[in-house]
Amino acid sequence: MNATESNKITKLSYAVAILFVVMMMAASVMLSNQEVVLPEVAAMAIAMWVYREPGWIRQPSFICISPTVTAGIGLTMNHLQMDFTVKAVFTLMLIMLFLRMIRSNLAPAIATGLLPLAINTRDWSFVWIVLIFTMILMLGVLVFKLNRGVAKKGSIKHKYMFVFLVFSFCWIGVCWIAGYQQLAVIPPIFVVVYESLQKPTYTGMMALKQGLTLTLSVSIGVVVFFSFESPVLAAMVDMLLILALSHIFRVRIPAMYAVPLLTFVFPEDQITTLPFVTLAASLFMFTSVLLYKKAELKRALKGVNV
Repeated sequence: MNATESNKITKLSYAVAILFVVMMMAASVMLSNQEVVLPEVAAMAIAMWVYREPGWIRQPSFICISPTVTAGIGLTMNHLQMDFTVKAVFTLMLIMLFLRMIRSNLAPAIATGLLPLAINTRDWSFVWIVLIFTMILMLGVLVFKLNRGVAKKGSIKHKYMFVFLVFSFCWIGVCWIAGYQQLAVIPPIFVVVYESLQKPTYTGMMALKQGLTLTLSVSIGVVVFFSFESPVLAAMVDMLLILALSHIFRVRIPAMYAVPLLTFVFPEDQITTLPFVTLAASLFMFTSVLLYKKAELKRALKGVNV
């Protein structure tokens, strides 16, 4: 395949993925149900259909199974009569336990598990919505053989699941102390943190780009949300602006396409605070990952020298 053909396929893939997100928004409007909008589905469409992210398409069946099960976990936890912070902690623990059991590293499953808490839904139709959209994503991967050549088994370092939980609990604790516990859970950020821990190397520039682009992405989402009356048009503008932003910064962060859509599912009184919370969460979480990875590298080098 030459460069011209590859470029055409990439453009077509972007068009199909963005159209899929816009159709999801249109379905939400037609059904008068904002829970049809699943921000992480936007990230999954870009990562799987455009980027062909190996870790996300390695095992196609998990594309559907993992997010649906974790959505059920999050929804179940949200039905329990307990403090939000406790719900968030137990939900994360159960999600990590489930992923450990099925030996999956599908990070989007973290987001679908946390979303019921973030938007405070108790409607079991949420699980069916996740099932339907992830099934479409899975079929896209299978029909067009997007996982061709991708090894079925990947390296999963389970110690990072524990580290991820520690960082997540610390951040949730900070929000609880500050009195912003309802804003402690921004699902796409948790996904990026988890994936960053799994990377063999992690630099300050990577952390800076992640924090900056995610904050700018959610800021774009807030401005667009209040600028357009039509949610469908707003979603289209969101996706196109994020596409431009990703090219400007030369980054491939699927979560950038998810965070603007949070404005359509979060309580309206929390929307204007999303950029500030995203910035704070990014500073805390990505700095924690960076310090950990630097310490890990230092230990590795010390071991080699010995």
